[in-house]
Amino acid sequence: MPLKEGFLAPDLRLPLGAGGEVSLAGLRGRKVVVYFYPKDNTPGCTTEALEFNALKPQFEAAGVTVIGVSPDAVASHQKFAAKHGLDIALAADPEQTTLAAWGVWVEKSMYGRKYMGVERTTVLIGADGKIIRIWRKVKPAGHAAEVLAAARAA
Repeated sequence: MPLKEGFLAPDLRLPLGAGGEVSLAGLRGRKVVVYFYPKDNTPGCTTEALEFNALKPQFEAAGVTVIGVSPDAVASHQKFAAKHGLDIALAADPEQTTLAAWGVWVEKSMYGRKYMGVERTTVLIGADGKIIRIWRKVKPAGHAAEVLAAARAA
């Protein structure tokens, strides 16, 4: 079932690159931004991660937790965070179960070749667990600032 604004967000429980795990249930009572991205250390994904990371203090001041999710493994997230000085939560979903449950693991096409991959998507979730806003097919540059403005207004 595709994600819809106003509905409860599907559960999410994933290991973090920084250790431990994250779950939406554990964050109930806080607004949460979950941004899904295709791959660590690629140009667009790095831009997006750096922008969310730079705005982390403003997100925290607004009572918002930011979580990036990709199909990369925990070890990949650790290297990605170390290389770029990232302090945001990066959750690993190498089995793509959460990506599929959230409807962002989709068939893509490049140069006529079809393959499965992440549709870059961001979801803003209210403190009550309901989806406030969804951004699909995100263009990374400037996106984090747009999400911050929406989170502050929510």
